[in-house]
Amino acid sequence: MTLSLQAPGLSQLLRGPSPVASQPIRTALIYCEGQFNHLDGKTAHGLVRHCEAYRIAAVIDSHCAGQDAGLVLDGTANGIPIVRDLKAALALEGERPELLIYGMAPATGLMSPPDRQVLLQAMAAGLDLVQGLREFLNDDPEFAAAAARHQVAIRDVRRVPALKDLRLFSGAIATVGCPRIAVLGTDGAIGKRTTATRLVQALQQAGIRTALVNTGQTGLMQGGRYGMPLDAIPSQFCSGEVEAAVVQAWQQEHPQVIVIEGQGALSHPAYLSSTFILRGSQPQAVILQHAPRRQWLSDFPHVAMPTPASEIRLIESFCPTRVIGLTLNHEQMDDAAITAAIALYEAELGIPVSDALSRPPERLVQMVLRAFPALAQAQAPNPAAAG
Repeated sequence: MTLSLQAPGLSQLLRGPSPVASQPIRTALIYCEGQFNHLDGKTAHGLVRHCEAYRIAAVIDSHCAGQDAGLVLDGTANGIPIVRDLKAALALEGERPELLIYGMAPATGLMSPPDRQVLLQAMAAGLDLVQGLREFLNDDPEFAAAAARHQVAIRDVRRVPALKDLRLFSGAIATVGCPRIAVLGTDGAIGKRTTATRLVQALQQAGIRTALVNTGQTGLMQGGRYGMPLDAIPSQFCSGEVEAAVVQAWQQEHPQVIVIEGQGALSHPAYLSSTFILRGSQPQAVILQHAPRRQWLSDFPHVAMPTPASEIRLIESFCPTRVIGLTLNHEQMDDAAITAAIALYEAELGIPVSDALSRPPERLVQMVLRAFPALAQAQAPNPAAAG
């Protein structure tokens, strides 16, 4: 079949919301062996902090077994236990899990041989699989045979539509009639998705209708309605797929704000997804995520971290947008260090600075209202606040 390179019309941009959003909530285990307290466990981290598609029953990681997942991750218990292995997870009291989620995101995008064995054991126990790696288990003969034998399903989150169904940039982004805010960063695995999620929650709580466009596998696993695994899409179509997801969110919800999750960093030598996010969504504003104590890029210890000031200059020179705020990843920082960093960066950069996890969510709202004051007049009454 010949691939048409004609840009799609607006009607072609709307594929409909993610099927995950309309499915009933299922009970899940997260497999994160040896990585829950490390950067490569970021998929598990996101699901433990926020998940609309699944109820998380437990995390499997023998290195942290016996602890509460929320306490390990953020210092606040959330009732999700960490257990040593699959057998212990299946022996927990309560509703029996229906599926196992692979909760790690290694730089290679591939799982280890021991991980494969655990996933095969989960299938033998009757659990469906959800995974976001670059290898598709539905195409793996061993996993395909196991799925058929045990009558379970595999969801390869990074599998994208057929080439003929991918969208080129069309200019339809000009029809989106609300502010668009991209949450970018100075590195990968730095908390962009978490900050984007907290920002959306804070704006909605403040009575500002907000939609989130996800661009990575974890956000889609969490139940994101709009988006795509951007790094799995051929580069020719990346800007168009971002544009299409933003247009879809606008057409279906007519929100007052659309937030777009960032990937990598614009300055990053290996992860270039930010270029497509900026071109495809054409955001009027950017919030930048930064880890003050991180000296080297997370997967490239020989490459020094950029400064927020240098990243802001790069972003604002790359496209017609403005960085309206800085948010911090507080790894290796105590509360006093976070407070000091906020004051330092506000004085240096002249923009609001906050931490989406350790500081009140109202600070994120004020960051947006400062940049878009018209939203303050458009806020809907907040029944929760009134009560």
